[in-house]
Amino acid sequence: MSNQVKLAVSPHIHSGNSTRRIMLDVLIALLPTTIAGAIIFGWKSLIIIAACVASCVGFEALFNLITKRRQTVGDLSAAVTGLLLALNLPVVEQNLGITIFQCVIGSLFAIIVVKFLFGGIGCNVVNPAIAARVFMLIAFGSMAKVGLPVVVDTVSSATPLSVETAEQLPSIMDLFLGLRGGAIGEVCVLALLIGFVYLLVRKVITWHIPVVFIGTVFVASLFMEGFDVMMALTMTLSGGLFLGAIFMATDYVTSPSTAWGKIIFAFGAGMITFLIRYFGTYPEGVSFAILLMNILNPYIDSWTRHKILVAGGKKA
Repeated sequence: MSNQVKLAVSPHIHSGNSTRRIMLDVLIALLPTTIAGAIIFGWKSLIIIAACVASCVGFEALFNLITKRRQTVGDLSAAVTGLLLALNLPVVEQNLGITIFQCVIGSLFAIIVVKFLFGGIGCNVVNPAIAARVFMLIAFGSMAKVGLPVVVDTVSSATPLSVETAEQLPSIMDLFLGLRGGAIGEVCVLALLIGFVYLLVRKVITWHIPVVFIGTVFVASLFMEGFDVMMALTMTLSGGLFLGAIFMATDYVTSPSTAWGKIIFAFGAGMITFLIRYFGTYPEGVSFAILLMNILNPYIDSWTRHKILVAGGKKA
């Protein structure tokens, strides 16, 4: 019999995009905000970035070596995790800042605990960088400090989510360009949008999660601020909303695969972010919101997955 039928498990059709290619695209998309963060916060930000990336890659290589698994550092996923973790950390002056030791501990938690103890890439329940950031926020008091730009004064660079009067708020343009306090990679919205456009053009992500996530926070803030558009814009451009919505909420493994699932996921994350910002004890809620929606992701994916029908109209 010349024409044999070959049986194999799915997937049967491949897009040609490997994990390495996708991770490389994410790294390229993160370059603008990484460069902006280095300019805004100075050379200390580069030390934090180097420490996190090197630690994540090193821990992945070491774990694979010890457990005699195939080396996976070449897929660049560890490098992406390390860079995202670093971009979520603040650069604080004097002796109150994030130390290399803390970067190493956060990277250890992200790679070993969140990623590999759940089976490695594709099996983790929550985003490793987000989980590590929340872990560090709880474990280290310095995470609650504010990183201040080296190019502007401390009054104009106050973190918008923690100021007490409207007079202390940065202008919309300062928020857009990143001349404010915050984490290394979250402050320059312009750089983040450049990365967003790149990912859309490369078809690495779709618009659903970032647009709905950010839009939900804007609309909810608009109602809360008495339809003051400028204040709603200030709240939307503040904190880590754009970084989280574009680069972490869109993680393939921990976000829904269907369009409606993505919309529900993003709406839930936006509402949780809004509630924490206005009614919680933490000024920022993006990380907690994404973490909580990551946990709900399997249920959302199941509810919105296309039903397969067989003869007679019954579900398979």
